[in-house]
Amino acid sequence: MFFIYILQNKKEQIYIGQTNNLDNRLYRHNNNESKYTKNKGPWNIIYSKGFDTRAEVMKEEKFLKSGKGREWIKNNIKNRC
Repeated sequence: MFFIYILQNKKEQIYIGQTNNLDNRLYRHNNNESKYTKNKGPWNIIYSKGFDTRAEVMKEEKFLKSGKGREWIKNNIKNRC
């Protein structure tokens, strides 16, 4: 199974990513092992969704990183930290 996830920190910054191991990925973000989230945590998962294939999760990631996707995040899930 593959997961799309959205993280948010205390400054309300968000990060969108995908993985096949959600627990390990969150650990790596919070332990400064990820280039884009290093020294910006702690991070909390505010959204995740599972998919059967990498292709499906990549399509969802592309949408969430688009203007319409970021608008959807703002209206539906941001600030759940």
